[in-house]
Amino acid sequence: MSIIYVDADACPVKAEIERVATRHKLVMKLVSNGGLRPSANPLVESVIVPDGPDEADKWIADRCGPADVVITGDIPLAAKCVEAGSECLRHNGERFTGANIGQQLAMRDLMADLRAADPFRQGGGRGFTKADRSRFLDALERAVRAAKARE
Repeated sequence: MSIIYVDADACPVKAEIERVATRHKLVMKLVSNGGLRPSANPLVESVIVPDGPDEADKWIADRCGPADVVITGDIPLAAKCVEAGSECLRHNGERFTGANIGQQLAMRDLMADLRAADPFRQGGGRGFTKADRSRFLDALERAVRAAKARE
């Protein structure tokens, strides 16, 4: 049975994921270090991992497989999930694949180097929009169907 794993810390689309999981009758695992409000939905399970860097990522990477969907903004976690055969999406609906994950990792490293070279440079990322939410829902629907086809 397919499972939707959510790297839940700072995930802006938890409610949308829950709606899709409920519609498809899939278990949704919200993985975090704590601090999330539990859902009354019996399909939603809150998984609290120990404090520490990347503990939620390790937990998800150790369990996901080809019939699962993973939602994360963490590129190294996405690489592990793609390698495991999972469908993997960013919060804005962008899909991580075997064809693009290498470029994503390289871009992440480049941006880290640029930030380190200019410590005064501030964020400046764009905000999360309704269009991002809509694009995410469409991508999640496609990812769930693809994962269920591999069950």
